Amino acid sequence: MHPILNIAVRAARRAGSIINRAALDSGGLRVTSKRAKDFVTQVDHAAEEAIIEIVRKAYPDHGLLAEESGAEKTDAEHVWIIDPLDGTTNFIHGFPQYCVSIGIRHRGALAHAVVYDPTRNELFTASKGRGAFLNDRRIRVTTLARFGDALVGTGFPFKEVTRLDLYTRQLQTMMRTCAGVRRAGAAALDLAYVACGRLDAFWELGLSPWDMAAGALLILESGGLVGDLQGEQTFLETGDIAAATPKVFSALLEALR
Repeated sequence: MHPILNIAVRAARRAGSIINRAALDSGGLRVTSKRAKDFVTQVDHAAEEAIIEIVRKAYPDHGLLAEESGAEKTDAEHVWIIDPLDGTTNFIHGFPQYCVSIGIRHRGALAHAVVYDPTRNELFTASKGRGAFLNDRRIRVTTLARFGDALVGTGFPFKEVTRLDLYTRQLQTMMRTCAGVRRAGAAALDLAYVACGRLDAFWELGLSPWDMAAGALLILESGGLVGDLQGEQTFLETGDIAAATPKVFSALLEALR
């Protein structure tokens, strides 16, 4: 395992331990709202602080882009893109679909990724050019060739209600053309599920870089394709992402159009 990925795994597991302990005492949660339908707890902050502490100790010159702490030295050669608890609303309600997501960019390109599901102790990892893994087992996207048979994940654009009409039209098209649509509420984990074959495709509008960075590299390293709604590599900037196994990626884009 690459040394940077090893540190990312250690940080993700530390954050996962904090999350699991807090899940046993959900009555003590302090919940605040960053904006409508967008919540944060002291667990988000504690998990992020634990990740950043480990990163700074190992690599003090690296940059950070973290959901709760913001940006620091983002012009550095290495930048860590951190979501300490993707799926906070699920966590608050005890719905066991949330994760820690850590992606690392090297000179602007995604280089390493960790998505850790603490409820199932599932660790997804990837390094550029070295494949993707689930608990040390190599993973691949599905070989599905027909979009009509695809199980597609998605997320509601709750932060961008002005685009709800567009999303509703996309959802209607998906429901008519694919085998099924699932919305679990943690984009990073949904992307990891595409990487390991539990989903055949995924799309969402209005995400943040920390929602996508790690999951996107997992998919690329497991043989899948990722892009924005036009198939271009600007999803981290636009916030719109589409991902799928190669044989259904073009059909996914066509349905979204």
